Amino acid sequence: MSTIAAHLDDVLSRIARATANAGRPAGSVHLLAVSKTFGADAVREAIAAGQRAFGENYVQESLDKIAALTGETVGGAPLEWHFIGPLQSNKTRPVAAHFDWVHSVDRLKIAERLSAQRPADLPPLQVCLQVNISGEASKSGVAPADVPAVARAVAGLPNLKLRGLMAIPEPEDDPARQRAPFRAVRELFDALRADGLALDTLSMGMSGDLEAAIAEGATMVRIGTAIFGARDYGPRA
Repeated sequence: MSTIAAHLDDVLSRIARATANAGRPAGSVHLLAVSKTFGADAVREAIAAGQRAFGENYVQESLDKIAALTGETVGGAPLEWHFIGPLQSNKTRPVAAHFDWVHSVDRLKIAERLSAQRPADLPPLQVCLQVNISGEASKSGVAPADVPAVARAVAGLPNLKLRGLMAIPEPEDDPARQRAPFRAVRELFDALRADGLALDTLSMGMSGDLEAAIAEGATMVRIGTAIFGARDYGPRA
């Protein structure tokens, strides 16, 4: 078994334990393997171990990787590519054309561009609103108070399907304190659903806090370091 395959096993075991501890059904939390900064060969190792969904942050790097891995499948199904990084207006067209999901819709303008630029021969682009739940100036995201209005507007756009919310809370080592921002995101999510939006995805939780996120309702956790190892952040496009 490769190192990446072993790490995937460990992460899947953590997810399964956290899901059971939260009293939630087995399989209700999905793993998004964050492959940013790692090459196609590392992704191939994860594919060989059965991982199908991958998260990317950098547009040009991800386009090169997607091209290199064209035709790869898991159980006969094509790979699923999720854009999870900050998205500038001038980069929306290639993301709209090559990705299956965008988790980082942080303003209506980005959603409108993705909607207009999604090729007509592709299914709707699955999107999440990114919520700046900790109010950090350094983070992208919709302010919690603005989420209902932005969510309604995004849900009405053609060529997109609003699936839910994404958040990256301020780092916190204490497991009990980790839960508070995730709980706040879940409460926003629950309020949107109660108001009639058909949402099913809470994208929250990373290598250091996935247990807290799952305890508060995460349906998708974004895990990179615990699978692929430490990253080398060089210049990226």
